[in-house]
Amino acid sequence: MNYLEFEKPLAEIEGKAEELRALARQNEEMDVEKEAAALDRKAADLLKDLYKDLSAWRKCQVARHPDRPHCKDYIDALFTEYTPLAGDRNFADDHAVMGGLARLDDRPVMVIGHEKGNDTKSRIERNFGMARPEGYRKAIRLMEMADKFNIPVITLVDTPGAFPGKGAEERGQSEAIARSTQKCLEIGVPLISVIIGEGGSGGAVAFATANKVAMLEHSVYSVISPEGCASILWKDAEKMREAAEALRLTAQDLQKLGVIDRIIKEPLGGAQRDSKTAIDNVGQTITALLAELSEQDRTALIQNRRKKFLQMGTKGLAA
Repeated sequence: MNYLEFEKPLAEIEGKAEELRALARQNEEMDVEKEAAALDRKAADLLKDLYKDLSAWRKCQVARHPDRPHCKDYIDALFTEYTPLAGDRNFADDHAVMGGLARLDDRPVMVIGHEKGNDTKSRIERNFGMARPEGYRKAIRLMEMADKFNIPVITLVDTPGAFPGKGAEERGQSEAIARSTQKCLEIGVPLISVIIGEGGSGGAVAFATANKVAMLEHSVYSVISPEGCASILWKDAEKMREAAEALRLTAQDLQKLGVIDRIIKEPLGGAQRDSKTAIDNVGQTITALLAELSEQDRTALIQNRRKKFLQMGTKGLAA
Protein backbone atom coordinates (compact mmCIF):
# COMPACT_ATOMS: atom_id res chain seq x y z
CA MET A 1 0.00 0.00 0.00
CA ASN A 2 1.28 3.43 -0.98
CA TYR A 3 0.24 6.00 1.62
CA LEU A 4 -0.42 9.66 0.90
CA GLU A 5 1.11 12.41 3.03
CA PHE A 6 -2.02 12.94 5.11
CA GLU A 7 -2.35 9.17 5.64
CA LYS A 8 0.95 8.82 7.55
CA PRO A 9 -0.73 8.29 10.98
CA LEU A 10 -2.80 5.53 9.36
CA ALA A 11 0.33 3.97 7.86
CA GLU A 12 1.91 3.74 11.33
CA ILE A 13 -1.07 1.96 12.87
CA GLU A 14 -1.58 -0.46 9.97
CA GLY A 15 2.17 -1.07 9.89
CA LYS A 16 2.22 -2.01 13.56
CA ALA A 17 -0.66 -4.45 13.07
CA GLU A 18 1.15 -6.09 10.18
CA GLU A 19 4.39 -6.30 12.19
CA LEU A 20 2.57 -8.12 14.99
CA ARG A 21 1.09 -10.64 12.56
CA ALA A 22 4.47 -11.12 10.89
CA LEU A 23 6.02 -11.95 14.29
CA ALA A 24 3.22 -14.41 14.97
CA ARG A 25 3.85 -16.15 11.66
CA GLN A 26 7.50 -16.59 12.64
CA ASN A 27 6.63 -17.82 16.15
CA GLU A 28 3.45 -19.90 16.24
CA GLU A 29 3.34 -19.78 20.05
CA MET A 30 2.71 -16.02 20.03
CA ASP A 31 -0.92 -14.93 20.22
CA VAL A 32 -1.13 -11.37 18.93
CA GLU A 33 -4.50 -11.42 17.23
CA LYS A 34 -6.24 -9.51 20.03
CA GLU A 35 -3.70 -6.66 19.91
CA ALA A 36 -3.67 -6.68 16.09
CA ALA A 37 -7.49 -6.58 15.96
CA ALA A 38 -7.49 -3.57 18.30
CA LEU A 39 -5.07 -1.80 15.97
CA ASP A 40 -7.30 -2.71 13.00
CA ARG A 41 -10.28 -1.08 14.71
CA LYS A 42 -8.22 2.00 15.51
CA ALA A 43 -7.07 2.19 11.88
CA ALA A 44 -10.65 1.82 10.60
CA ASP A 45 -11.83 4.69 12.81
CA LEU A 46 -8.93 6.87 11.70
CA LEU A 47 -9.62 6.09 8.03
CA LYS A 48 -13.23 7.25 8.48
CA ASP A 49 -12.05 10.48 10.10
CA LEU A 50 -9.46 11.18 7.39
CA TYR A 51 -11.93 10.69 4.52
CA LYS A 52 -14.98 12.18 6.21
CA ASP A 53 -14.43 15.68 4.82
CA LEU A 54 -11.47 15.80 2.45
CA SER A 55 -10.19 19.21 1.38
CA ALA A 56 -9.90 19.97 -2.33
CA TRP A 57 -6.12 19.53 -2.22
CA ARG A 58 -6.40 16.15 -0.50
CA LYS A 59 -8.87 15.06 -3.15
CA CYS A 60 -6.24 15.99 -5.75
CA GLN A 61 -3.77 13.74 -3.96
CA VAL A 62 -6.26 10.86 -3.86
CA ALA A 63 -7.15 11.35 -7.54
CA ARG A 64 -3.45 11.02 -8.41
CA HIS A 65 -2.80 8.00 -6.19
CA PRO A 66 -0.62 5.52 -8.12
CA ASP A 67 -2.68 2.55 -6.93
CA ARG A 68 -6.01 3.84 -8.27
CA PRO A 69 -7.46 1.67 -11.03
CA HIS A 70 -6.65 3.10 -14.46
CA CYS A 71 -8.35 2.92 -17.84
CA LYS A 72 -6.94 -0.52 -18.70
CA ASP A 73 -8.20 -1.92 -15.38
CA TYR A 74 -11.74 -0.71 -16.14
CA ILE A 75 -11.65 -2.07 -19.68
CA ASP A 76 -10.38 -5.47 -18.50
CA ALA A 77 -13.01 -5.73 -15.76
CA LEU A 78 -16.13 -4.21 -17.32
CA PHE A 79 -15.95 -4.96 -21.02
CA THR A 80 -15.84 -8.18 -23.01
CA GLU A 81 -14.52 -8.83 -26.51
CA TYR A 82 -12.39 -5.68 -26.32
CA THR A 83 -10.64 -5.17 -29.67
CA PRO A 84 -8.07 -2.35 -29.55
CA LEU A 85 -7.90 -0.03 -32.55
CA ALA A 86 -4.59 1.76 -33.02
CA GLY A 87 -3.28 4.81 -34.82
CA ASP A 88 -4.66 8.06 -36.19
CA ARG A 89 -4.06 7.03 -39.85
CA ASN A 90 -1.89 10.10 -40.20
CA PHE A 91 1.22 10.12 -37.98
CA ALA A 92 1.44 7.46 -35.26
CA ASP A 93 -0.28 5.54 -32.48
CA ASP A 94 -0.36 7.40 -29.17
CA HIS A 95 -0.12 4.91 -26.30
CA ALA A 96 -1.48 7.49 -23.83
CA VAL A 97 -4.90 6.89 -25.41
CA MET A 98 -6.56 3.48 -25.44
CA GLY A 99 -9.57 2.77 -27.59
CA GLY A 100 -11.47 0.06 -29.34
CA LEU A 101 -14.67 -1.89 -29.84
CA ALA A 102 -16.08 -3.89 -26.96
CA ARG A 103 -19.24 -5.14 -25.36
CA LEU A 104 -20.83 -3.90 -22.14
CA ASP A 105 -23.51 -6.30 -20.90
CA ASP A 106 -23.45 -7.79 -24.41
CA ARG A 107 -24.15 -4.39 -25.98
CA PRO A 108 -21.60 -3.13 -28.56
CA VAL A 109 -19.83 0.05 -27.48
CA MET A 110 -16.78 2.08 -28.41
CA VAL A 111 -14.58 2.72 -25.37
CA ILE A 112 -11.86 5.39 -25.36
CA GLY A 113 -9.70 6.52 -22.46
CA HIS A 114 -6.45 7.92 -21.12
CA GLU A 115 -4.04 5.35 -19.69
CA LYS A 116 -1.33 6.46 -17.24
CA GLY A 117 0.41 3.11 -16.70
CA ASN A 118 1.09 1.38 -13.39
CA ASP A 119 4.89 1.04 -13.20
CA THR A 120 7.91 2.97 -14.44
CA LYS A 121 8.12 1.22 -17.80
CA SER A 122 4.41 1.49 -18.63
CA ARG A 123 4.18 5.08 -17.38
CA ILE A 124 6.95 6.13 -19.74
CA GLU A 125 5.34 4.19 -22.59
CA ARG A 126 1.95 5.79 -21.84
CA ASN A 127 3.54 9.23 -21.31
CA PHE A 128 1.82 9.42 -17.89
CA GLY A 129 -1.57 9.71 -19.59
CA MET A 130 -0.68 12.93 -21.41
CA ALA A 131 -1.93 12.56 -24.97
CA ARG A 132 -0.26 14.00 -28.06
CA PRO A 133 -2.17 15.24 -31.14
CA GLU A 134 -2.24 11.75 -32.65
CA GLY A 135 -4.02 10.51 -29.52
CA TYR A 136 -6.86 12.98 -29.99
CA ARG A 137 -6.97 12.24 -33.73
CA LYS A 138 -7.22 8.54 -32.93
CA ALA A 139 -10.15 9.35 -30.63
CA ILE A 140 -11.79 11.35 -33.45
CA ARG A 141 -11.40 8.39 -35.82
CA LEU A 142 -12.97 6.01 -33.31
CA MET A 143 -15.87 8.39 -32.58
CA GLU A 144 -16.54 8.71 -36.32
CA MET A 145 -16.58 4.90 -36.63
CA ALA A 146 -18.98 4.60 -33.69
CA ASP A 147 -21.24 7.23 -35.23
CA LYS A 148 -21.23 5.42 -38.59
CA PHE A 149 -22.28 2.11 -37.04
CA ASN A 150 -24.61 3.62 -34.41
CA ILE A 151 -22.55 2.43 -31.43
CA PRO A 152 -22.55 4.32 -28.07
CA VAL A 153 -19.26 5.90 -27.01
CA ILE A 154 -17.86 5.63 -23.48
CA THR A 155 -14.82 7.69 -22.48
CA LEU A 156 -12.71 7.20 -19.35
CA VAL A 157 -10.83 10.37 -18.45
CA ASP A 158 -7.64 10.31 -16.39
CA THR A 159 -5.02 12.82 -17.51
CA PRO A 160 -3.03 15.70 -16.01
CA GLY A 161 -3.58 17.41 -19.36
CA ALA A 162 -2.46 17.21 -22.96
CA PHE A 163 1.29 16.79 -23.51
CA PRO A 164 2.90 20.26 -23.80
CA GLY A 165 6.05 19.17 -25.67
CA LYS A 166 7.58 20.90 -28.68
CA GLY A 167 6.74 18.07 -31.09
CA ALA A 168 3.12 17.99 -29.96
CA GLU A 169 2.77 21.73 -30.53
CA GLU A 170 4.39 21.43 -33.96
CA ARG A 171 1.87 18.76 -34.94
CA GLY A 172 -1.12 20.89 -33.93
CA GLN A 173 -1.94 20.00 -30.34
CA SER A 174 -4.54 22.74 -29.81
CA GLU A 175 -6.21 22.02 -33.16
CA ALA A 176 -6.42 18.30 -32.38
CA ILE A 177 -8.02 19.01 -28.98
CA ALA A 178 -10.50 21.41 -30.55
CA ARG A 179 -11.40 18.91 -33.29
CA SER A 180 -11.91 16.16 -30.73
CA THR A 181 -14.18 18.43 -28.67
CA GLN A 182 -16.08 19.33 -31.85
CA LYS A 183 -16.47 15.68 -32.76
CA CYS A 184 -17.93 14.98 -29.32
CA LEU A 185 -20.61 17.57 -30.06
CA GLU A 186 -21.35 16.22 -33.54
CA ILE A 187 -21.84 12.48 -33.15
CA GLY A 188 -25.41 11.22 -33.06
CA VAL A 189 -24.92 8.36 -30.62
CA PRO A 190 -24.99 8.32 -26.81
CA LEU A 191 -21.74 9.68 -25.37
CA ILE A 192 -20.95 9.02 -21.70
CA SER A 193 -17.81 10.21 -19.96
CA VAL A 194 -16.47 9.18 -16.56
CA ILE A 195 -13.69 11.07 -14.77
CA ILE A 196 -11.88 8.21 -13.02
CA GLY A 197 -8.91 10.19 -11.67
CA GLU A 198 -7.65 13.51 -12.95
CA GLY A 199 -9.58 15.52 -15.51
CA GLY A 200 -6.98 18.05 -16.54
CA SER A 201 -7.54 21.00 -18.87
CA GLY A 202 -8.51 20.70 -22.54
CA GLY A 203 -6.96 17.26 -22.62
CA ALA A 204 -9.92 16.08 -20.54
CA VAL A 205 -12.59 18.25 -22.17
CA ALA A 206 -11.70 16.71 -25.56
CA PHE A 207 -13.09 13.39 -24.25
CA ALA A 208 -15.68 14.68 -21.79
CA THR A 209 -17.97 16.88 -23.91
CA ALA A 210 -20.62 14.24 -23.40
CA ASN A 211 -24.36 13.77 -22.96
CA LYS A 212 -23.69 12.57 -19.43
CA VAL A 213 -20.56 13.24 -17.37
CA ALA A 214 -19.96 11.29 -14.16
CA MET A 215 -17.10 11.58 -11.67
CA LEU A 216 -15.74 9.24 -9.07
CA GLU A 217 -16.23 10.70 -5.61
CA HIS A 218 -12.57 11.64 -5.08
CA SER A 219 -11.62 12.51 -8.65
CA VAL A 220 -10.96 16.08 -9.84
CA TYR A 221 -11.79 18.02 -13.01
CA SER A 222 -10.30 21.42 -13.72
CA VAL A 223 -9.02 23.84 -16.36
CA ILE A 224 -5.54 23.70 -14.79
CA SER A 225 -3.71 21.87 -12.02
CA PRO A 226 -3.58 23.56 -8.60
CA GLU A 227 0.22 23.83 -8.89
CA GLY A 228 -0.03 25.47 -12.31
CA CYS A 229 -2.73 27.86 -11.12
CA ALA A 230 -0.67 28.85 -8.06
CA SER A 231 2.41 29.43 -10.22
CA ILE A 232 0.49 31.78 -12.51
CA LEU A 233 -1.54 33.69 -9.92
CA TRP A 234 0.88 33.87 -7.00
CA LYS A 235 4.20 32.95 -8.66
CA ASP A 236 4.43 30.28 -5.98
CA ALA A 237 3.54 26.64 -6.64
CA GLU A 238 3.44 26.02 -2.87
CA LYS A 239 0.10 27.84 -2.74
CA MET A 240 -1.51 24.85 -4.47
CA ARG A 241 -3.84 24.27 -1.49
CA GLU A 242 -5.40 27.72 -1.86
CA ALA A 243 -5.56 27.23 -5.63
CA ALA A 244 -7.32 23.88 -5.27
CA GLU A 245 -10.05 25.46 -3.14
CA ALA A 246 -10.48 28.38 -5.56
CA LEU A 247 -10.69 26.17 -8.66
CA ARG A 248 -13.80 24.31 -7.38
CA LEU A 249 -12.46 21.13 -8.93
CA THR A 250 -14.10 18.47 -6.75
CA ALA A 251 -16.98 16.30 -7.91
CA GLN A 252 -19.21 17.79 -5.23
CA ASP A 253 -18.56 21.39 -6.35
CA LEU A 254 -18.90 20.56 -10.03
CA GLN A 255 -22.23 18.82 -9.55
CA LYS A 256 -23.56 21.94 -7.79
CA LEU A 257 -22.31 24.06 -10.69
CA GLY A 258 -24.00 21.81 -13.25
CA VAL A 259 -20.74 20.78 -14.92
CA ILE A 260 -21.23 17.07 -14.17
CA ASP A 261 -24.35 14.97 -13.86
CA ARG A 262 -23.53 12.24 -11.37
CA ILE A 263 -21.08 11.37 -8.57
CA ILE A 264 -20.00 7.74 -8.30
CA LYS A 265 -19.36 6.57 -4.75
CA GLU A 266 -15.90 5.22 -3.92
CA PRO A 267 -15.00 2.67 -1.23
CA LEU A 268 -13.90 4.13 2.11
CA GLY A 269 -10.31 5.28 1.67
CA GLY A 270 -10.62 5.78 -2.08
CA ALA A 271 -10.74 3.55 -5.15
CA GLN A 272 -7.16 2.46 -4.51
CA ARG A 273 -8.22 0.51 -1.38
CA ASP A 274 -10.87 -1.56 -3.13
CA SER A 275 -10.48 -1.42 -6.90
CA LYS A 276 -13.12 -4.06 -7.59
CA THR A 277 -15.88 -2.18 -5.79
CA ALA A 278 -14.92 1.10 -7.45
CA ILE A 279 -14.88 -0.50 -10.90
CA ASP A 280 -18.24 -2.21 -10.28
CA ASN A 281 -19.76 1.12 -9.21
CA VAL A 282 -18.52 2.74 -12.42
CA GLY A 283 -19.93 -0.11 -14.49
CA GLN A 284 -23.35 0.18 -12.86
CA THR A 285 -23.40 3.93 -13.46
CA ILE A 286 -22.46 3.60 -17.14
CA THR A 287 -25.17 0.98 -17.63
CA ALA A 288 -27.78 3.21 -15.97
CA LEU A 289 -26.79 6.27 -18.00
CA LEU A 290 -26.86 4.28 -21.24
CA ALA A 291 -30.39 3.17 -20.41
CA GLU A 292 -31.42 6.81 -19.88
CA LEU A 293 -29.96 7.90 -23.21
CA SER A 294 -31.29 4.96 -25.22
CA GLU A 295 -34.71 6.62 -25.39
CA GLN A 296 -33.33 9.62 -27.32
CA ASP A 297 -33.01 9.64 -31.11
CA ARG A 298 -30.02 11.00 -33.02
CA THR A 299 -31.33 14.56 -33.26
CA ALA A 300 -32.23 14.75 -29.57
CA LEU A 301 -28.83 13.40 -28.50
CA ILE A 302 -26.99 16.08 -30.47
CA GLN A 303 -29.29 18.92 -29.49
CA ASN A 304 -29.38 18.04 -25.80
CA ARG A 305 -25.60 17.65 -25.67
CA ARG A 306 -25.01 21.05 -27.26
CA LYS A 307 -27.65 22.67 -25.06
CA LYS A 308 -26.06 21.17 -21.94
CA PHE A 309 -22.72 22.85 -22.63
CA LEU A 310 -24.15 26.14 -23.93
CA GLN A 311 -26.09 26.56 -20.68
CA MET A 312 -23.12 25.95 -18.38
CA GLY A 313 -22.34 28.97 -16.26
CA THR A 314 -25.74 30.58 -16.81
CA LYS A 315 -27.42 29.34 -13.63
CA GLY A 316 -29.07 32.20 -11.82
CA LEU A 317 -28.64 34.63 -14.73
CA ALA A 318 -31.61 36.51 -16.08
CA ALA A 319 -32.97 35.28 -19.40
